[in-house]
Amino acid sequence: MTDLLYSDPDLVQFYDIENEGGVDFDYCVGFAKDAGSVLDLGCGTGQLAAALADRRSVTGVDPAPAMLDIARRRAGGQRVDWVEADARNVRLGRRFDLVILTGHAFQVFLTPEDREAVLATIAAHLAADGRFIFDTRNPATEEWLEWTPDRSERELSHPRLGTVRAWNDFRRDSATGVVTYSTHYVISDSGRVLSAESKIAFPAKESLAQMLDETGLVVEAWLGNWRGEPYGPTSPEIIPIGRLR
Repeated sequence: MTDLLYSDPDLVQFYDIENEGGVDFDYCVGFAKDAGSVLDLGCGTGQLAAALADRRSVTGVDPAPAMLDIARRRAGGQRVDWVEADARNVRLGRRFDLVILTGHAFQVFLTPEDREAVLATIAAHLAADGRFIFDTRNPATEEWLEWTPDRSERELSHPRLGTVRAWNDFRRDSATGVVTYSTHYVISDSGRVLSAESKIAFPAKESLAQMLDETGLVVEAWLGNWRGEPYGPTSPEIIPIGRLR
């Protein structure tokens, strides 16, 4: 599962610029207020894990060394136990009050078998009274249609590189529902172009509910966005919150 967007330091340097804070960050900080320990699967550059580690034990897991390099160096990073591992098979030998998997990281698992493995990892690390939360985009909204060069073009301000022009493009496999999208950055001063191609899946709520049940996880609530509103057919997000059965 090598993706240059997350494994190439030249590309990883744009991750925080494009994904700073947000409503998901704010919601999870509030959601974790009573948790004494947190496992952040697919922690990326560690924004959320480092923020949560101020008052509790936090472990951040990610398979990409370039992402974890940033995580370790960020403010508060020294308070987090960073683990380089794959969420499909990592086993830490301990259980947590809260297991989170945000930033649509669940969507990088392209097959039902991969998704089942990740859910099994969540179950294996939940305390008896622990809770989990993760997110995945609702396929019904077809968000990928916005990932065209004309609709996605944007201008970023990089602290060292100055102005950077960015855009996306995509193609979708109608048989599997997997979307392959490209990300491009053009550094204005040098004209250098950095590009990566990524693949993500869009599992439906119905298949996700069945997998959760088969893994021994009970969903207490389905949210449709990070403002905490209930899931509906046209919700942008599918966000299950639950616990062990």
